[in-house]
Amino acid sequence: MQAFSSWTAPGGTLGGLVAEARERAKALEPKRIELERQAGGARSGRPFAASLRRGHVGVIAEVKRRSPSKGWINRDLSAEDQARDYELGGAAAVSVLTEPLHFGGSTDDLSAVLAAVALPVLKKDFHVQPIQLVEARALGASAALIIARALAPDLLRTMVDAGRDLGLELLVEVRDEDELDRSLEAGASIIGINNRNLETLVIEAGTAERLLGRVPANVVAIAESGVSGRADVERVATCGADAVLVGSSISAASDPVSAVRALATVPRAGRDR
Repeated sequence: MQAFSSWTAPGGTLGGLVAEARERAKALEPKRIELERQAGGARSGRPFAASLRRGHVGVIAEVKRRSPSKGWINRDLSAEDQARDYELGGAAAVSVLTEPLHFGGSTDDLSAVLAAVALPVLKKDFHVQPIQLVEARALGASAALIIARALAPDLLRTMVDAGRDLGLELLVEVRDEDELDRSLEAGASIIGINNRNLETLVIEAGTAERLLGRVPANVVAIAESGVSGRADVERVATCGADAVLVGSSISAASDPVSAVRALATVPRAGRDR
């Protein structure tokens, strides 16, 4: 087992989002028995990682009304209509932001998207306790996001184990070498490399390109943030990205079908490692 640099709790914007997420997780505890019952009876999620392993770079198209960095992106967005357009455009999966205060999302959006499309659906939120993963599984999500920077090393491993026990795939998001190594050591099988520092909200160009080559070939590698056009997808494809997660540009697009289609035909190069 590797020794990692000491972890400190996140600050800045991410620190505030994590604190709020802990309160939402606490509010789920009285519903634990019912959520566990629903999770146990939920149908198997549509395969998420497998949908990203294709000849072209997979597009995870995100339903995103607003964000802390941009404010409102598409205030009147219909989650189900947007997801249908993404599916028509050739998306490999749909990401649904369910965080209510800063992203304008809800679990109702997730349920609506699951009913509207046949694609695997990622529940994207600030998941900081296993009870939130139980909720994601109960709702029928194929996968959920967890952020390495938000979780102490022991909790990161606990969350990865909880996802595995639930049959819920986890996209583990990282932004540097230490977080990547820590996530792989914890057993992550899907890695998202975020070009945005969520504590400062600054895009740190080149993060994905630097880290993609360090992701083992048997682990799905996703480039996140700063991807808006075909040239961006081509750039990360040459570095070994299996998929890209795209939110703001396609959520704001007047023609989401064409916006996704423009990104969804870039050949995947793969990784030798």
